[in-house]
Amino acid sequence: MAERILLVEDEEKLARMVEMELKYEGYGVEKAADGRRGLELALGGGFDLVLLDIMLPQLSGMEVLRRLRRESQIPVIMLTARDSVMDKVAGLDSGADDYITKPFAIEELLARIRAALRNKNGQGEENVPLAVGPLVMDVEKHQVTVRGRNVELTKKEFDLLRCLLENKDRVLTRETLLDAVWGFDFVGETNSVDVYIRFLRSKLDDTFGLKLIHTVRGVGYVIKEES
Repeated sequence: MAERILLVEDEEKLARMVEMELKYEGYGVEKAADGRRGLELALGGGFDLVLLDIMLPQLSGMEVLRRLRRESQIPVIMLTARDSVMDKVAGLDSGADDYITKPFAIEELLARIRAALRNKNGQGEENVPLAVGPLVMDVEKHQVTVRGRNVELTKKEFDLLRCLLENKDRVLTRETLLDAVWGFDFVGETNSVDVYIRFLRSKLDDTFGLKLIHTVRGVGYVIKEES
């Protein structure tokens, strides 16, 4: 059965665009254009995740989140035009699972949705290694091997590789990788991603004669099986 997402957003054009993209990815989608209706639907159950705007009529997104958290731990990703650190902290402290600032790339939103759903569905399940070709990552052991040989990675290299593996075959923008690995409050340039991609290629592709990490010119990076 397709996972169902509740989209609470009063900007009609944005809501239609997000709904179309989510349905294209195979999700079931229901929309609400105000906070009161969104809360009613969310509390009614049947959804796997809520995309919740902060600036809503009738009830603000923050108030919807506070009331929802009294009865449910459903994953919630906040959508908002606000981009100050304090607004992000307030949303996360109120129980949001993640936070994305408008305007956003749909690829980044989809990646965040997949991560939130994995966290929800992965509770209590045994550790399943991530793999592509001969490369295997054991997240719990913090271990990476290629053809059975251990690969020594720094924490940042490990986190970047994990993000790529969790989105295998999907192109991730530099901004998406920067936010996922370095955090939303990172102050720096997106070329930090390029630098660490070079480190990974040196330790993986170059050392073992592989070609797993691919550059998509003008977009970002993807990890996939060798063609």
